[in-house]
Amino acid sequence: MSDDITHARRDDRPEESRRVHLSRTFDEDAELYDRARPGYPPGLYDDLADLAGARPGSRVLEVGCGTGQATVPLARQGCRITAVEAGPSMAALARRNLAGAGTAEVVTAEFEKWPLPDEPFDTVLSATAFHWIDPAVRVAKAADALRPGGALAVVRTQHVRGGTEEFFVAVQRCYERFDPGTPPGLRLPAAADLDGSDHAGEVARSGRFGPTAFRRYEQDLTYTTADYLELLRTYSGHRALPEAARTGLLECVAALIDSRFGGRVTKRCLIDLGVSRRR
Repeated sequence: MSDDITHARRDDRPEESRRVHLSRTFDEDAELYDRARPGYPPGLYDDLADLAGARPGSRVLEVGCGTGQATVPLARQGCRITAVEAGPSMAALARRNLAGAGTAEVVTAEFEKWPLPDEPFDTVLSATAFHWIDPAVRVAKAADALRPGGALAVVRTQHVRGGTEEFFVAVQRCYERFDPGTPPGLRLPAAADLDGSDHAGEVARSGRFGPTAFRRYEQDLTYTTADYLELLRTYSGHRALPEAARTGLLECVAALIDSRFGGRVTKRCLIDLGVSRRR
């Protein structure tokens, strides 16, 4: 679920094995993930109801629920949710978070291998997780899970230009020093330069869905040094680093925030929701 441009790096492994390897890092510390990862803006849930049919009583299949950041609010709104999560520790924590929240079942399974139930769903949702699913499977299986006219709703979170911009330029030197796979001179994109066309194109090529409608939300999140380091420890690219490199990187980041930015930085996130109706 990496959403930070500072995590981009070259990797000599085949793309498939790299994707699988990184996706498994989140389950190593589910409690940290649950504590450090932010939730989604309230407007997202209004749009999920209006555009994707995720309303009280609707059947929602969530792909990659993590510890329930999106699942809990939807369950409280009255959706009937089946959430599929590959990580056993993440799934267990999601069940704990969902206790008393509404009608929700968390299944520990890889979505690619999970047998779909006979009754179709009204909505298939994946919140900051769709990119971890095998691209050869994800769109077609989502379509198979939906009733005709049902909606695929994909939420993507990306770190964009804004907030404490000077910090995110300066911190690249820490990444270039401790993670040699970091492309030199990496810079954050502007939100206006990210149009969702890659996701819309993938969905369109399947031939199973109509056009994709987008809604976008920007939010600024301010972190103390300690809180920002906790957030970084949840990102797959950081977790995959050798321990010495990861320790050096985090110490470098902390020293930069404390010495030049008064112990506090603000990160701007672009959250986009893409909704596509099954033909």
